[in-house]
Amino acid sequence: MKIVFLDEYSIAGRDMSAVAKFGDYTGYDFTLPEQVIERCQGAEIVISNKVVLSAEILTQLPDLRLICVAATGMNNVDLVAAAELGIEVRNAVGYSTYSVAETTLCSALSLLREVTYYDDYFHSGRYSASDRPFNFDRPTSQIRGKKWGIIGLGNIGREVARLATAFGCEVSYTSTSGVFRQEDYPAVSLDELLSESDIISIHAPLNAQTNNLLDAPQLSKMKPSAILINVARGGIVNEQALADALDAGAIRGAALDVFSVEPLRTSPLYKIKDRYRLLASPHNAWSSDDAIDRLIGCISKNIEEYLK
Repeated sequence: MKIVFLDEYSIAGRDMSAVAKFGDYTGYDFTLPEQVIERCQGAEIVISNKVVLSAEILTQLPDLRLICVAATGMNNVDLVAAAELGIEVRNAVGYSTYSVAETTLCSALSLLREVTYYDDYFHSGRYSASDRPFNFDRPTSQIRGKKWGIIGLGNIGREVARLATAFGCEVSYTSTSGVFRQEDYPAVSLDELLSESDIISIHAPLNAQTNNLLDAPQLSKMKPSAILINVARGGIVNEQALADALDAGAIRGAALDVFSVEPLRTSPLYKIKDRYRLLASPHNAWSSDDAIDRLIGCISKNIEEYLK
């Protein structure tokens, strides 16, 4: 049985023996769109994190029976075409919950305590050149007592709520699906969450309901002292509107781990007047060593269950 991993770089060089044991395994570091069909020829199982498997591609792979998405989101696979062709698609669920939640909390603390600015202040030599032991260039805030609003209370959202509560925050949430369940936290409308929260974090999928969910009108409802954290999907926040809000001081700061296009080639986000208002990372909030090990375990389990 031939198994192909199209973008093995996405597991950061971790051991894939738990997957390779199931057959003739080939891992490609990275695969360009024009290379997909050739590399997948004869494969019964294809693993992909972000490489697109469109209907056009799937129809040219008669031996393919299982697609393992090395992630939770499956928007890189044409699920309708896969079903019509009898190709099973399995994703990885829950592997990154703690990693993304911890990144979310870390982002809030970093923005409120101005960690990036004061780290630069030290390493630039400005501290050693100063005659004063303290510096208050940028006021800092504590997280305790803040109102934390969560957009999307799934597994990650609930873990963020738990951590925020432990740090003394008052948590509320809004549902992007319109379905409100019995939760430990009050449900509010999006407008109410935006206008009342000191910290807003996004943990919702990208779909028709959430695409461009936070544009200029929505961002204008936030407090000038509030911060926004997006570790979900880039298309949920309009990047031009966010850059404008940051430059105008309409909100205090933002942290982004996801973008409308990845990698982000050109964007108004690169031109923020005060770069310390924006904390950004290259879509790696999920990628702790522990999470990657769990991800590989999920892929292995999905293949094992398929073979049964």
